[in-house]
Amino acid sequence: MEAATGSTSTLAIGIGSPFRDTDPRPPASRSLYFPSESLISVPHYRSFVSPSKLGKKSITLPCSGRGRGLGFPMVKASLSPDPDGSAAQIAPLRLQSPIGQFLSQILTTHPHLLPAAVDQQLQQLQTQRHAEELTQEPSASATHDIVLYRRIAEVKAIERKRALEEILYAMVVQRFMDADVPLIPAVAPSSTDPYGRVDTWARDDEKLERLHSSEASEMIQNHLALVLGNRIGDFASVAQISKLRVGQVYAASVMYGYFLKRVDERFQLEKTVKVLPASATVEGSFSNAPVHPEISSMAAEQGDVSPGESGMGIKPSRLRTYVMSFDGETLQRFATIRSKEAVSIIERHTEALFGRPQIAITPQGTVDTSKDELIKISFGGLKRLVLEAVTFGSFLWDVETYVDSRYHFVMN
Repeated sequence: MEAATGSTSTLAIGIGSPFRDTDPRPPASRSLYFPSESLISVPHYRSFVSPSKLGKKSITLPCSGRGRGLGFPMVKASLSPDPDGSAAQIAPLRLQSPIGQFLSQILTTHPHLLPAAVDQQLQQLQTQRHAEELTQEPSASATHDIVLYRRIAEVKAIERKRALEEILYAMVVQRFMDADVPLIPAVAPSSTDPYGRVDTWARDDEKLERLHSSEASEMIQNHLALVLGNRIGDFASVAQISKLRVGQVYAASVMYGYFLKRVDERFQLEKTVKVLPASATVEGSFSNAPVHPEISSMAAEQGDVSPGESGMGIKPSRLRTYVMSFDGETLQRFATIRSKEAVSIIERHTEALFGRPQIAITPQGTVDTSKDELIKISFGGLKRLVLEAVTFGSFLWDVETYVDSRYHFVMN
């Protein structure tokens, strides 16, 4: 399937879990619809080749990923081979571009050098783009030259886009490393677990929760309540769930974290300068909260609670009341991922975690998921998965903003 690159993506602010077998409902009032196709339309599987074996030596960080600088300040690091594949243990997605491979090895050997390496790469990308803008297109009489010129420009633009994606990803990974929270590896049944569960990863729930403001944490707890239903406090029970559905939950939670960080940043600023609207100074009711059209409680799918009861455990939130005070246009803008590069990273990271979904379109136009894999996961493991996804989205907003301040690529 093709990646969703033609348009930006939006989500509903009452997002939870799309664990349903029924067709998506129409958007509720003021609910921002994020189509299911965008959640599962990941591109073809992309492998992230291991960093090149450079041997132990002092090298100059290449400005373009090809080993040649253009007079910018150089950062030197001592890099060693990676015979045990430790780079693959840092994050599930293996980067492809020369810049991405280089940053991956920096993360493995000297993660503290990553910011300097990123700044240097962005400076080089900016220089390359500026030089291309100054280059004049061949005259109209040289038809062959025009076609070749434009094709070269297209290839270079694609290379820059991929480089930007992988710079964003490397910076997100470094944020998790700084927080001492390892990213979950590719989801697969463990040979060491007697029940064949996939969630053998460490429980870092408290560390992940501490990375958010108190107001954002309230919203995250509500999100977890929507995903898990009345199983939110049940860490030991194991459920057998569609791998595709869990991947949908993860991707949707990343987008929710991105949105949440965006609105929380504005909320904290207005709270600091004391210009919050009056409606946001008190906790509002959750009763009219719009819910993502694909969402129903995990507990509802397991038969523990009916869909109508899926709001149980949801608590009022000042931040939610603040968000619901937005007009429709502002809400739509905040619920939109700003760049195609960020959308692509969400898709690629999700596919690296869960694999390429085994689905097909029937002649009747419906989605055939009969070959979808079922996995066993505890509700505690699912909570850890969702918390990581929300935090990934929050970090993605931060690094996208940082990169855009040095190399402008965000269009809205």
